[in-house]
Amino acid sequence: MARSLTRRGTTAALTVLMAAALGAAGAGASSADTAAAPQTRQIASSVVGSDYKITLTALRSTEDEYAASVRLQVYTQSGGAWKESDRVTVGDVDGWFWYPLTGKGAVCEFSTASTEPAPLTVSLLLTPSIGCSEPAEYVVKEGRVYAG
Repeated sequence: MARSLTRRGTTAALTVLMAAALGAAGAGASSADTAAAPQTRQIASSVVGSDYKITLTALRSTEDEYAASVRLQVYTQSGGAWKESDRVTVGDVDGWFWYPLTGKGAVCEFSTASTEPAPLTVSLLLTPSIGCSEPAEYVVKEGRVYAG
């Protein structure tokens, strides 16, 4: 009888350990899935005539909580709705600071014109003490973004 109780106790302990291990593995997998999507914030947007909609979006780094990237997206009208036609990264990937980029005064310059091709200039706040970045020049032609 004592041997039977010992086996039952050992079996129960192993079952509890196995359930705990599987639960931890499942929790790790689900948190890894949610960590894959970076936090984003639109920091500027402009509609150029009826041809283009241009947006600047800050993407928080998944590896450094203080770093961010900036995505410039161009949309064209299609069937009465805006459809993305191109996107580029402004500056380096994770080359910006998240907090200045998403705070007050983050966009120093964001200008374009209703011409074809459409010139586009972007300057963003590096830090409050350093000031603004050098202007990045682009050209939007037929819905595509080119270095200007």
